[in-house]
Amino acid sequence: MTEYKRKNVWENLSSDQEKELESLSKDYMDFLDKAKTERLAAKEIVKYAKEAGYVDLDEKIKSGKINPGDKIYAINKNKAVAMFHIGEEDLEKGLAIVGGHIDSPRLDLKPVPLMEENGISYLKTHYYGGVKKYNWTNMPLALHGVVFTKNGDKVEISLGDKEDEPVFYISELLIHLSKKLMTKPAEEVVTGEQLSIIVGNRPLLDEKENPVKKNILKILNEKYGIEEEDFITAELEVVPAGKAREVGFDRSMIASHGHDDRVCSYAALRALLDIDKTKKTLVGLFVDKEEIGSVGATGMTSQFFENTLLEIMNLKEEFNLIKFKRALRNSKVLSADVTLAEDPNFKDATESQNSAQISHGVALTKYTGSGGKGGSNDADAEYLSEVRLAFNKDGVIFQTGELGKVDQGGGGTIAYILAEYGMDVVDCGTPVISMHAPIELISKADFYSTFTAYRAFYKNI
Repeated sequence: MTEYKRKNVWENLSSDQEKELESLSKDYMDFLDKAKTERLAAKEIVKYAKEAGYVDLDEKIKSGKINPGDKIYAINKNKAVAMFHIGEEDLEKGLAIVGGHIDSPRLDLKPVPLMEENGISYLKTHYYGGVKKYNWTNMPLALHGVVFTKNGDKVEISLGDKEDEPVFYISELLIHLSKKLMTKPAEEVVTGEQLSIIVGNRPLLDEKENPVKKNILKILNEKYGIEEEDFITAELEVVPAGKAREVGFDRSMIASHGHDDRVCSYAALRALLDIDKTKKTLVGLFVDKEEIGSVGATGMTSQFFENTLLEIMNLKEEFNLIKFKRALRNSKVLSADVTLAEDPNFKDATESQNSAQISHGVALTKYTGSGGKGGSNDADAEYLSEVRLAFNKDGVIFQTGELGKVDQGGGGTIAYILAEYGMDVVDCGTPVISMHAPIELISKADFYSTFTAYRAFYKNI
């Protein structure tokens, strides 16, 4: 009888694979440094797509025809991207889809954010996604996004990530006065309204009322041509400043903001670009708003994917509703989202035998949800077998995972949304330590395993 035991990825790499791992990790870190928000991530993904010969769907609509071998991308409001590598089979036989999200927990500026108190100017924020609010204090922060002026001109702002640029900061009460504060529950130590970023302290001379705020407005007008009212038509996001960094004496891990879920999205992107010819049509989905329920026009619950597929089917062959429904129903999906890596410091929250272990490969997660699998997709055994065979064919090292002990908590992904079309779907992603923290941690080995798993899926499913 053979006992099941996880494999350590590091112990099973050839020299060529280790070189590929390091090269991919370097590229991924560069991607993270440029893709600090969902807008910037979408921009980088489109750049990769164009360099690989993908063509904008709008251009294909003008030319009026799609053929096997064509590579197409579509953009949704600059925040989501779909990439299609058209295969030889009819689309009604189904697609091979790897779908991830490119938004991450962060702080968003409020519509009227700028204020002054006690000679300090602040920008007020509203946190986005599930965060421990106290984690966002006492660190350098950067600001990225867009502002539209009263004339409708678009202004892009990116400040705080270059070494010669100023950063921003959220303060916290000093330890000497925190006796009462430290008796509060952790969720109350820092409130949402206290997550205001410090943006200045120097007054505009000869101004009596709000002189620091007025100096900030003067700087913003001089540098960007914007006025205070323009914040109403802005999307500005606050994220940790600085670059992704290697971790450990052995440089085996990567610390960065946004691993959830840019690590899976980037692995899917590179896996898709690695495929030359394909029988089945391959799809890479990179969507927004997962951290707040996949809602809105750029989230997975929007009809962006459906509409894009309809356009492609209409160009490839005469559109037929039955064929469209068959294409959805017959599709196979990896919901590319991270899972937790068991943290030895917090083992009371996990059950070791069924939790993903760092450096032991990409994790297949049969179900997410919480409690009695509430809100879960819960993949069936038949599809898990198909995925397992596809991975084994290419020698992918993978493991299983779940999101904590049964009664501990839980979470969800885009899996259940795609499953509503009748697709076969399973969660499959990189294990992460300190998930949803401002800076998260992954193993290079698990990132590489994720890439090889997605590539094997595209090739063999």
